[in-house]
Amino acid sequence: MKKLFHFLKKYTPHIFIILLLLFAQAALELALPDYMSRIVNVGIQQGGIDKAYPEVLRKEQGDFLQALFQEEDQIAFSTHYHWVESPDQDLLDRYPALVDQGAYVLQGAPEEEEMAFLSPYLLITVALQSPAGTMGPLEGGPLGMVPEGVAPLDFMLSLPEAERSALVTSLLDTIGVLPEANLTQTGALFAQREYEALGRDLEVLQRNYVLLAGLQMVGIALLAMAVAISVAFVASRVAAYLGRDLRLSLFKKVASFSNEEYGTFSTASLITRSTNDIQQVQMFSVMLLRMVFFAPILGLGGILKALNTNRSMAWVIAVGVMAILTLVVIMFSIAMPKFKSLQKLVDKVNMVLRESLIGLMVIRAFGTETHEEGKFQKANEELTKTNLFVSRLMSVMQPLMMLIMNALAILVVWVGSAQVDLGNMQVGDMMAYIQYTMQIMMSFLMLSMVSIILPRASVSMNRIAEVLDTPLSIKDPEVPVPLPGDRHGEITFHKVSFKYPGAEDYVLKNISFQAKPHETTAFIGSTGSGKSTLVNLLPRFYDATEGEILLNGVNIKDLPLKVLREKISYVPQQGVLFSGTARSNIKYADEHISEEAMEKAAAVSQAMDFILEKEEGFDFAIAQGGSNVSGGQRQR
Repeated sequence: MKKLFHFLKKYTPHIFIILLLLFAQAALELALPDYMSRIVNVGIQQGGIDKAYPEVLRKEQGDFLQALFQEEDQIAFSTHYHWVESPDQDLLDRYPALVDQGAYVLQGAPEEEEMAFLSPYLLITVALQSPAGTMGPLEGGPLGMVPEGVAPLDFMLSLPEAERSALVTSLLDTIGVLPEANLTQTGALFAQREYEALGRDLEVLQRNYVLLAGLQMVGIALLAMAVAISVAFVASRVAAYLGRDLRLSLFKKVASFSNEEYGTFSTASLITRSTNDIQQVQMFSVMLLRMVFFAPILGLGGILKALNTNRSMAWVIAVGVMAILTLVVIMFSIAMPKFKSLQKLVDKVNMVLRESLIGLMVIRAFGTETHEEGKFQKANEELTKTNLFVSRLMSVMQPLMMLIMNALAILVVWVGSAQVDLGNMQVGDMMAYIQYTMQIMMSFLMLSMVSIILPRASVSMNRIAEVLDTPLSIKDPEVPVPLPGDRHGEITFHKVSFKYPGAEDYVLKNISFQAKPHETTAFIGSTGSGKSTLVNLLPRFYDATEGEILLNGVNIKDLPLKVLREKISYVPQQGVLFSGTARSNIKYADEHISEEAMEKAAAVSQAMDFILEKEEGFDFAIAQGGSNVSGGQRQR
């Protein structure tokens, strides 16, 4: 896969933008469970009161709290709450009962940490104002000394200051071991009772909080959707450009192959590598940019959020992650060998199909249609069986993943309900924890989806790299030699021998001759005597194994390939035409030649007659491979 990242390197700015967008998307998606938790905890359970302390205190409540305060807490209370004899209109609008009384009013907007001193005293006050049997964690204990029939609140006020201080200290020690959630909920309950006593409309307060939090969730969800669309857009463009670059690089590489390299790869294999393999890599690139980068961000963020919500349930996440990883490893180990064989089977089907189409006339002439159908059916069935095996294996993976996720959700509810019962977390926190767990599992699910296509993409990329990394046996010289200007068209073979790559016997052995300008040199020999091979050595389709070939006195290996082949006109045994027109095929070597030169070439090759017979003339359309002209017309 190093080759893939090499091609992606030029798109580093785009990938950086994608990473930034993915971080934003993960942050937005991880924020949604927190807002849901607030709606449940604050909006529903706490009546929309989001602070664990009141912003306004009646005189009797403020005086009672001050009677409980220790010295440093008294100073903190005096700093944050000021006595207001005549409340302003804004306070009166929110708390109508203040019209004929003063109150302690919170100053500014202090941080939660600054007001933490007040929470234990609010818990004591709520417990003292509750009937016996409903004092929660303070039931019994130091308050067990309250005489029967005497209100705990009155009892506290009747105690001498020293005894009251000792009792408060004992209560504070008891409160110190309670979960923070207890203090938060009790503080909100105290504030709710105060607001109700002061005439505030609690239904409006609750409705406004839920609506605001809901609108914020909708806004975050819409923003996350916009970011996700942006990621998909940029990732798709990068993958499309990557596919273009791979196809272009592969085509340029194949175009530079000599006959020796062409013998290494079959035509069917090169076509598959240029199309199907690149498509597999392109699909994987989209998933890499959208999922592989996003999954760790979302998973790690979900783990941090879940641990911040409740650390004691971390083992639940660990169990889920281990189950997912075990499933992925098992599936991966079974599917990998099949993915490796899949591309080879595609090659085989393409090869059989190509051979059948090219040799269609021969097949019909010999009446071997049934034999060819059997060959194709066998290759097709092997590919179909492998595809079915992989598809069935992967189809089992998704339901198993969903089973693990749902089982994990049930486990979170079971363990979380015990935590809620103990007061270590609230219902909204448990719901958020389920969401964080699902997001963590979803990140692993994304990676598992990538693991489905990764083996096949890896095989495809290796096959593409195999072509791109193939060393060229015929290259331009490092120090080219110019052709002399005083000699034209002189070809000399000096003790030339040649054998095909991998062969033991020589096709040509110790060949020496000279082809002089303005003379016709012909080679006569039986089939397989090496006539075509000898001619193929001149334009360096192959290089001579031994000896040297000179053009105008210069070794052809010292000439640039472009210069050498510009000096040679080569007509292959099999005529090849490209789709286009007669004009474009004649001008194939140089599209800028004049009309006169084009017509002269057509006349010399004796093609002028059949071209002019066509109504379109030189603009006569040539089908792919020249299939709409005869064999002789193709050669001309």
